[in-house]
Amino acid sequence: MGYLPRGRIIGLSKIPRLVDAFARRLQVQERMTSEIAQTLQRHLEPQGVAVVLEADHLCTMMRGVEKPGNRTITSSMTGIFRRDPRTRGEFMGLIRGG
Repeated sequence: MGYLPRGRIIGLSKIPRLVDAFARRLQVQERMTSEIAQTLQRHLEPQGVAVVLEADHLCTMMRGVEKPGNRTITSSMTGIFRRDPRTRGEFMGLIRGG
């Protein structure tokens, strides 16, 4: 997750707590990704929010296709991350480790 503040900021410990609060609900990953981004956008009113979630799903490991190690990646961008390809690219490069 990342956001470009416009004044209000949150401590780093709040970010995993926010993700955990949404992850405890029964829902699909795409909706959770979007809800996390919208929540940060609404409460902090930053220039933009970027959320990328990568998750292993028990449904693919335990039943159905029974393929462990399948990861699903979803993203949601608001504000400057959605409008400006350079800002989005910088964020994506940072989370990839480059």
